[in-house]
Amino acid sequence: MEINEIYLRAFEPEDYKTTIHWRKDEGIWSMLGGVKYFVSETYEKQWIENAIKDSNNIRLAVCLKENNLHIGNVYITDINLQNRSGISHVLIGNRNYWGKGLATKAYKLLLDYAFKERNFHRIVAHVLEDNVSSIKLHLKCGYKQEGIFRHSVFKNGQWKNQIQFAILEDDYFS
Repeated sequence: MEINEIYLRAFEPEDYKTTIHWRKDEGIWSMLGGVKYFVSETYEKQWIENAIKDSNNIRLAVCLKENNLHIGNVYITDINLQNRSGISHVLIGNRNYWGKGLATKAYKLLLDYAFKERNFHRIVAHVLEDNVSSIKLHLKCGYKQEGIFRHSVFKNGQWKNQIQFAILEDDYFS
């Protein structure tokens, strides 16, 4: 698939019907830094509604142009306007589209928006040390490894390290 075959859009209220399945997927949770918790449809619906109204973070749906299918999400959270920085996240939740390079393409669209339209200077990402696919994705998108947060996440009964990556506007435009 080409980058022009996907697009980013704002969340819509009915997106919770898709994202709730991703939250319940053990394979997805095992790759994310956040703690697992059980989510009801009511909770997920409220989370989407809150994300729609939230002007302090960027939360977007990743969709296929051919059929408008919502296959994932990209975010920039913890935005600091003074320092023009934030934390990026990507998730392709629809397993049918894993391994096709769409997370990389979605991330590139997000970075393009962040650096060209929103005037960001620095974007960081925190990746579980054993999430090899995500590490490769960040390096491919131009992020540089900055350090390791040792034992920063307790997951599946054990402590895990996270790698901090960052991309600066100069890295992006070079």
